[in-house]
Parts: sequence; C-alpha cells; structure tokens
Amino acid sequence: MATKKTPKVRIELVKSLAGALPNQRKTVKALGLGKINSYVVRDASPVTMGMVRVVEHMVKVTEEK
Repeated sequence: MATKKTPKVRIELVKSLAGALPNQRKTVKALGLGKINSYVVRDASPVTMGMVRVVEHMVKVTEEK
C-alpha cells in the first residue's frame, strides 16, 4: 500500500510580534515560532495553511523539497 506524501512548507517568522493582536500572538506560538528568523517545517495541511493565513504579514512561507 503506497502512502501519499504530503507537501512540506517552511514557515519563518520575519516580523516582530510587538503590536500584534492577541490571537496573532497565540497563532505564532501554536505554529512553534518564537523569535524573529526562527522557522519550522510543517505539513501543508489546511489547518496549518489557515494558521499561516492569520499571520501572513509576519511570516515567510516556502515549499520544502
């Protein structure tokens, strides 16, 4: 049985959380980001991409190979 590979994305925090709304701060923390230039690699699931959409002005998203 072949397993379906889900695409991976690299999410990097590029802007500060200073002045961000509380729900945006919680979303960044839930993604696993803390400081500027920190990054995580996650599956490109609808849940993850929805979280990225909330903070899209603070993060940079690139596709992992």
